[in-house]
Amino acid sequence: MQLPVADARTVRSLSMALLRRYRRRLVVVVTLQALAAVAALAVPWLLGDLVDAVAQGTTLAHVNSVGLTIVGVVVVQAVITRFAQRGAMILGEEVFARLREDFLLAVTHLPLSTVERAGTGDLLGRTTNDIDRVQWTVRFGVPRLLVTSATILLTLAAAVLASPLVALALLVAVPLITVATRRYLRTATPAYLVNSEAYARLNGVLTESVEQAATVDALGLGRRRRARTDAAVARAWDTEVVTLRMRVVLFFWLGLSFTLPIVATLLWGAWLLDAGLVTLGAVTTVALYAMQVRSPVDELLFWIDELQVANASLARLFGVTLVEPDRSPSGAVPADDHVVAAGVRYAYREGQDVLHGVDLDLVPGERLAVVGPSGAGKSTLGRMLAGIHPPGGGSVTVGGVPLVDLPEEELRSHVALVTQEHHVFVGTVEDNLRLARAGASEEEMRAALAAVDALEWVDRLPEGARTEVGSGGTDLTPAQAQQLALARLVLLDPHTLVLDEATSLLDPRAARHLERSLSAVLSGRTVVAIAHRLHTAHDADRVAVVEGGRIVELGSHDELVSRGGEYAALWHSWQQE
Repeated sequence: MQLPVADARTVRSLSMALLRRYRRRLVVVVTLQALAAVAALAVPWLLGDLVDAVAQGTTLAHVNSVGLTIVGVVVVQAVITRFAQRGAMILGEEVFARLREDFLLAVTHLPLSTVERAGTGDLLGRTTNDIDRVQWTVRFGVPRLLVTSATILLTLAAAVLASPLVALALLVAVPLITVATRRYLRTATPAYLVNSEAYARLNGVLTESVEQAATVDALGLGRRRRARTDAAVARAWDTEVVTLRMRVVLFFWLGLSFTLPIVATLLWGAWLLDAGLVTLGAVTTVALYAMQVRSPVDELLFWIDELQVANASLARLFGVTLVEPDRSPSGAVPADDHVVAAGVRYAYREGQDVLHGVDLDLVPGERLAVVGPSGAGKSTLGRMLAGIHPPGGGSVTVGGVPLVDLPEEELRSHVALVTQEHHVFVGTVEDNLRLARAGASEEEMRAALAAVDALEWVDRLPEGARTEVGSGGTDLTPAQAQQLALARLVLLDPHTLVLDEATSLLDPRAARHLERSLSAVLSGRTVVAIAHRLHTAHDADRVAVVEGGRIVELGSHDELVSRGGEYAALWHSWQQE
């Protein structure tokens, strides 16, 4: 399964809505570009008049005057162009920043079940390759498209004003450009979409192989992974060949069309001049315009090609916003903090349930440990209890209200999940903490860090909690990154916590110490700890043993050990390790 791709109408609609936010700035930039183009058009006009003046006999003073005027026009053009380019570049940066913010907002609110079904490659390709392609076009292409479009239109208008008869020669290339461009545009967007999908698949294959290298080695999957990588590279290469052929054909015909207007203007102008219908100056002016318009037309067509690449990427980026939400807030308010799972079923693939009618009544304030073999469904159950996934059957409620009926912000104030996966965001340690609570004070953040045994190493950083971390900043160890995630949880302050092997990256002694520290902080809250270290279960009020997507045992540590069932076997096995 892949994430949706927006159709052409949706891309146009959303793109225009984005540009309308900057309507005034866009008008200013276009006006400046038009003034710069007008200034550039004055030079051929002045030269044409000078040719006619020389042919009719003129003075040196007049020649000098025209020369000084040309110099002045060039200076004015340079100044206007400088401000026009600066305004266009700033506008491009602001438009891209808004586009990126909107995209990230959509990504962070995607249903996790949808992301998992789509796989990491598709989303990774959209957040890297597609963003890069759009970034290039928005930052540099939009300004240049404005410049070249204004220049071409004004140049053609000036040529017609100079001599309508001679300017007719410029139309000779229109049929060739029209046919070549229309043929290209019909195939470009579909081809670039296939190209983007191929690179997304390649990204996914490489990411999976690198991140799970230890598993690949342990299971002897190296040959199979190399074969998948070779196939993905070959697919990406094939799509590159297709798009390259399109560009070669397009640029061949366009290159020919650039030369035709100049040749036609000279031949047609010579005939008109011989017939006495135009002056030499008019032919010179239009010929100069024909040469001058070649560069902006060439650049415009280059950016039209880049625009097709960006258009395909935009369709993929906007497609993320088309994903239907997996929950609909009802406005109901929970009556209390009581979390209950009733008949919960869930399947990552239709018809293949991983949870089979699970019932679990969490006692407010209790510590529940969830244990069981790998693949039993422990993490899936944790996600159900945290409201990450809507159940495929049954319900999970808090205070009588299904978790999927609560808005995301309110849901996280009730139930929160911390997994063994972690991420350090670019910014300071304080920035990372304030993701949980934007208005947290320095004292509150230090208390949260202290609660998870992180305050000591944070104070040792070059600038303490104001030290830049993440990509480009100070590197944190996996254990430190996980402590930072746990500190965010303390600041979030929900009444029910789901810890999915949240201390797995720490060594056993450090994990034990951290869990003891957390114990004081989490007092009075309901805690569901999914753990592979059974000392967590030993300290819990109750233990739920999950096997095959079902809770097969539920009770206190002592009760389950005395029963001699599955938990007792796990406990005795763990003690012997």
